[in-house]
Amino acid sequence: MHITDQRSTKINDTHLQKIAYVYLRQSSMGQVRNHRESTERQYAFQELALKLGWPVARIRVLDGDLGKSGTSTTDREDFKTLVADVSLGKAGAVLAIEASRLARSNADWHRLIEICGITGTLIIDEDGCYDPSDFNDGLLLGLKGTMAQAELHFIRARLQGNKLNKARKGELRFPLPVGYVFDELNCIVKDPDAQVRSSIELVFDYFQQCGSAYGVVQRFAREKLDFPKRSYGGTWAGKLHWGRLTDARVTAILKNPSYAGIYAFGRYRSIKEILENGDVRSRISCMPEENWLVNLRDHHDGYITFEQYTNNLEQLSRNQTNAKEMVLSGPAREGLALLQGLLICGCCGRRLTPRYQGNGGIYPTYQCNWRKREGLSTKACLTVQCPPLDRTIEQRILEVLNSEQIQLGINASEIVSQRHEQIDAQWKMRLQRAEYETALAQRRYEQVDPNNRLVAATLEQRWNDALIELQDVKDQIDRLQQKSRQLSAQQRDAVLQLAGNLPSLWRNTATAWKEKKRILKLLISDITVRKPEPRVALLQVRWQGGACEELRVELPRAAADRWRHDDTLIERVRELARTLDDAGIAALLSDEGLRTNKGNCFTIKSIKWIRHKHNIPRADDRKAGEFTVTEAAERLGVRPGVIYYWIRKGLITGHRQNAGSPWFLAITPEIEQELAKRIAQSTRMNRQ
Repeated sequence: MHITDQRSTKINDTHLQKIAYVYLRQSSMGQVRNHRESTERQYAFQELALKLGWPVARIRVLDGDLGKSGTSTTDREDFKTLVADVSLGKAGAVLAIEASRLARSNADWHRLIEICGITGTLIIDEDGCYDPSDFNDGLLLGLKGTMAQAELHFIRARLQGNKLNKARKGELRFPLPVGYVFDELNCIVKDPDAQVRSSIELVFDYFQQCGSAYGVVQRFAREKLDFPKRSYGGTWAGKLHWGRLTDARVTAILKNPSYAGIYAFGRYRSIKEILENGDVRSRISCMPEENWLVNLRDHHDGYITFEQYTNNLEQLSRNQTNAKEMVLSGPAREGLALLQGLLICGCCGRRLTPRYQGNGGIYPTYQCNWRKREGLSTKACLTVQCPPLDRTIEQRILEVLNSEQIQLGINASEIVSQRHEQIDAQWKMRLQRAEYETALAQRRYEQVDPNNRLVAATLEQRWNDALIELQDVKDQIDRLQQKSRQLSAQQRDAVLQLAGNLPSLWRNTATAWKEKKRILKLLISDITVRKPEPRVALLQVRWQGGACEELRVELPRAAADRWRHDDTLIERVRELARTLDDAGIAALLSDEGLRTNKGNCFTIKSIKWIRHKHNIPRADDRKAGEFTVTEAAERLGVRPGVIYYWIRKGLITGHRQNAGSPWFLAITPEIEQELAKRIAQSTRMNRQ
């Protein structure tokens, strides 16, 4: 290297008294493992620093960024340390094999050059020593950074252009989802393993039945079915592994267009965003279908049609409970709200959601609180109790289905039989696989040299494990077949019997709420709810076939209104209270066949409450010629407060049983005449 020739002109004692930083970086761990010559060349800059005059104690090697990209400072802790120490004036020189090792981003590169120029730090590479504070050196360093970034752009453009050109022809190979493999002609075909294909088909069938990814996982777990996963790369490349199915895998399968026969490239794209601290971060984002780089339909044989693929995506979107936009229907869930996901608010057009209130949530209601949530109102748009609406729709559904009950029962029995056949087929293929693995383990054990006990013992253990797995599969198949035979005979007869009486089947406690909701979603598209009157709800039902109808539902009164006695009964008690006590009033009303609004007989306690609530005096407390405060106020034409004022002043005398009992006033004609004179002389009472 010829850098030592420039020591006298640019490197001085001030630089040598500070630390020389040797910065190492390679873009990926693959380069670190495979391109070791580049790593050795970068470590060799320690010897260059020694030749330039820095002692060993003042040479610091920063190699923590090996295997990290230089496009940004994110996760490059050693580069951040370098910039910080240069800013503090601790660095005398920064040594790197070339500009691209320090930064691939012009922003980071020029920022480092500017800081080095301010602090007097030198930058040294294979080509020479540069002083960023010098105009010519700064200009040259800027050009080096620009060329390094341009080089990265050209490399990426060539690679991505060739890759995209091959993808547009549908020939670019990439890891295929489980259920597909490449054949000898490099074409995408279905997996030759029948059990793998059957497992994929079961996922789509169960999703059509359950309507949710979690429901598919539950079905697989309930039937004790495993799901395949194929290894990519390494020693086990291409090998199948069978294990538990998860909802994440189900969602990935449903969203993957490959299963609809689509060759897609560019579904995911790297998007750059600026963080709060100013760093630039790249994240992988899923692109909408119209932004895919390559979208070739009918490229290969699919497990489902394109229409089924789009329907599955729509169903997954409806299943999101935190979706920003209004979603009319989600998956059927447990709960007492039968019309969950079907109701639309007639005020704002948003979805009504169930709310479970009361003791343990036994009182469900439908509510739309969008306006309240958005701050447009202080109360919910619409609130209505569940039972009246549910009963109305239930009755209408039973009327619609009444003429086809027998056919429904036959179809349901056939569906159950088909499900059992699918499960039996899965277990038969699993048995075949276990038998093959056992036979393979046996052949391997028999072919080994018996004297080589180290290998023979291992193969013998694998053979024993395969035999145990085979026997376990056989035992599970026997239990499944016994259970299936008992259920198939009983279930077909029970379904056919109950089909003749669909209302009994619907109201049977064994019928799950989730199943009822699935039936409703198959028949009804949506229901718009309006409340034109306080106790009336109008349901505009839109059926799946497109037909519409309107149903009127009478809503129950509020609890306080239902238990409140009518005015006729109150006047009857008032009339009887003039001559009878509470016991006599209760006995007389009971003899007349009258009951409280709750259906109970009148008692002394209930009569006493009515008198207290409506200020009705008892017969034994009131004497002839006495008036209550209300009656006296009406007789004299003043407010009741005036009467109480006269009582406190002693102008009117009366009596009462206790502090909470009503007053009974003795007003003689003379007293009444005197009070009338006071009223006439008072300007305030005259205005009243």
